Amino acid sequence: MRKVKSGKSLAINILQQNRSNLKFLIAGLGNIGPEYQNTRHNVGWMVLDALASSADIEFDDKRFASVGKYQLKGRSLILIKPTTFVNLSGIAVLHWLKKEKIPDENLLVVVDDIALPFGTLRLRPGGGDGGHNGLANISQVLGSQKYARLRFGIGDGYPRGRQVNYVLGDWTGEEEKLLTERFTIACEIIKSFALMGLERTMNFYNKK
Repeated sequence: MRKVKSGKSLAINILQQNRSNLKFLIAGLGNIGPEYQNTRHNVGWMVLDALASSADIEFDDKRFASVGKYQLKGRSLILIKPTTFVNLSGIAVLHWLKKEKIPDENLLVVVDDIALPFGTLRLRPGGGDGGHNGLANISQVLGSQKYARLRFGIGDGYPRGRQVNYVLGDWTGEEEKLLTERFTIACEIIKSFALMGLERTMNFYNKK
């Protein structure tokens, strides 16, 4: 005979589900080390640094990632900058999803994208990795491509065969002048994702 949960147990389960729906994991991809600090491939880290700076949040070195916690209007955003190097980002993402008991639908990955012009921001509900090794690893580890990602365009201004040098290269002076404004919008998108949801945020920001 199937055991029926008591009213108390059911209430606890509902409360736990409601709490999980108010908790989000925001993963900004990048490589650890000073030589990568100002590179295009680290734009995910840079966006999270901008968000943390705007809210006076500090990152602490934890298992597989630098971690900060952002309380936003009743929502809890766990910010992680994986320290596994980009190609193994899935290890950190899975660990922190499990540790914080966050459902996959409340995961947002911030990542660089050479297929988008510099500074273009696109929020997506899932899909392929577009050749990005970090996204590929996350999808492999999670066993799913159904997680949100905020793609930050870095452009494709490199000669044939020089893609690696380009993405691991520093921003140009002209690009750096525009980054602050693009980071501000990226931070707005992250906050809207937590407050307004994926669909409404896409509808509003993907048109800009």
